[in-house]
Amino acid sequence: MTDKDKAVFNTGRKPQNLRSGLADTLMAQIESGDLKPGQRLPTEQAIMAATGVSRTIVREALATLRAKGLITTRQGLGAFVTNDPNPRSFSIIPNDLQSIDEVLRVLELRMGIEYEAAGLAALRRTPEDIERMQDRLDALDRALEGGGYGAQEDYAFHRSILVATQNSYYSRLFDTFGDIMVPRQWARLDQMTAAERKRHAARMRREHHAIFAAIRDGEEAAARRAIRTHLSKSSARFEELRDVTNAR
Repeated sequence: MTDKDKAVFNTGRKPQNLRSGLADTLMAQIESGDLKPGQRLPTEQAIMAATGVSRTIVREALATLRAKGLITTRQGLGAFVTNDPNPRSFSIIPNDLQSIDEVLRVLELRMGIEYEAAGLAALRRTPEDIERMQDRLDALDRALEGGGYGAQEDYAFHRSILVATQNSYYSRLFDTFGDIMVPRQWARLDQMTAAERKRHAARMRREHHAIFAAIRDGEEAAARRAIRTHLSKSSARFEELRDVTNAR
């Protein structure tokens, strides 16, 4: 490994999720042009020596880059940056959400998208949109009342807001991600007491009903506030989970 290769890994932090941390470091180097199209990546052994991670972690990180189309492997030669590593499309895959920090980043992205979408939906919603949102909200209520996660119902409700913008790019963007935008694997409902789950369900229902009411009533500013409040509280909960996890 050359000194330049070592510098690639010296810039990386030591995050809790080593696979995603290594993949993020390599992706950043590719996107910045420090690792150029066609350039050969250091060997697995060299990466292990530079980072101190296991061979399994290295291979998982490289698999993530391959899945994103950033690198390709050649039998007997190793891994190379693709000739055109700039992605033509964007997606979030399940492997991207292996830590709470990554979930928080997705929530930040959702905040930017849905804040604007909620305002547009309040201005542009049709009677059909209101009926659709009400139907999705009722399904979410039933799921939460039954003690479930309600991830698919939650996703469907939020998607109905994007549809109500009358701008198909919003809903098409969500369709790219699917219900992974509601990362139920980190909800940890199974670790809550019955009382905690009841409070959680009540909060979820209250926040979603506030979003719906504002959009239904055509209140643009209120719709934006309601969606921001909802996603901000979700972020706060995940931050608490992260702090508890880190303290163990």
